[in-house]
Amino acid sequence: MKHRRARYLPLLLLLAAGLLLGGCGGAPLPFRLTNISGHMPDLDFKLTDDNGKPVTGADYRGKVVLLYFGYTHCPDVCPLTLAQLHVVMQRLGPLADGARILFVSVDPARDTPAIMHAYVNAFDKRAVGLVGDARSVEALSKRYRSAFTREPSSADGAYEVSHSSAIYVFDKRGRARVLATPSASQDDLVHDLHLLLDPGINP
Repeated sequence: MKHRRARYLPLLLLLAAGLLLGGCGGAPLPFRLTNISGHMPDLDFKLTDDNGKPVTGADYRGKVVLLYFGYTHCPDVCPLTLAQLHVVMQRLGPLADGARILFVSVDPARDTPAIMHAYVNAFDKRAVGLVGDARSVEALSKRYRSAFTREPSSADGAYEVSHSSAIYVFDKRGRARVLATPSASQDDLVHDLHLLLDPGINP
């Protein structure tokens, strides 16, 4: 089946309009990706991690967070994105220990903590699978102007979930800083993460 690709153009248009109207105070960091500083809410959620532990956005303060919405039955874009993020982490070297990939399931009916644990750990040790009930996941998705839709089931009961595939990057204080689309280069993502992770740079 053909997986529907990201629907991120309206999001980028909204962010571009906001950036034209104003920005954060002080000298901005030279980000290469879409700068969303001051135009997206801080990292905030109440979900369950892939070890079955209740977690909130505050539990990841002190880490640079890459937030991504997807699901384990995703046939293409999710595994490709997670594989690319693993390469990005490798390129960051020791700095990558200060980052976490948060993979939020948009398929709560099938993605349990145990399933998510096996899935994300197959890609990167710094990836964390997060699950929640349908209402919590929908609220978090709307918080960051993301979207997902369950497609009709096939004769065998299988189904896909169309979902936005942007990556939201938050700094160590939980502030939204940059947004990467699937077309973003690894070089640009490595560059921006280095700015946020380097202890010698005060973002």
